Amino acid sequence: MKIESIAISKKKGTRKALVDEIELIRDHGLDGDAHAGKWHRQVSFLASESIEKARSQGLDVTFGDFAENIATSGLDWLNLPLGTRIELGESALVEITQIGKECHNKCAIYYQAGDCIMPREGIFARVLKGGKIRCNDAIRIVKDLDHTAQSGR
Repeated sequence: MKIESIAISKKKGTRKALVDEIELIRDHGLDGDAHAGKWHRQVSFLASESIEKARSQGLDVTFGDFAENIATSGLDWLNLPLGTRIELGESALVEITQIGKECHNKCAIYYQAGDCIMPREGIFARVLKGGKIRCNDAIRIVKDLDHTAQSGR
């Protein structure tokens, strides 16, 4: 399981620009990303397998096109329960807070790509521990869940 891509944008609802590495900031999100802030959807994840599936259905899409912050490989996000903690790279730790999302209006991504899979397959998390992450960094599911740090949810 690893990080395939990292992407950020200055505005919400738009495709994101790829970066090789970035700082995850505790209780904030990715440094410089429009979705960062004090809320439960600080970081968004999407399986690279989902992006590949969209491509195989004829959509001209790549990493960052669905406004995901981090695309991963080898991790079945949709079968992880809320509250699951994931280590990214050497020191960052996130906790899953939401699976999928409701879209009230079709965003720019929908019109540019022809579909948006984030409402169905996007995963959202908050940052419990910051740190630098890079493409190709390992991802680990934390098996020993310590729920004492979940106060304030």
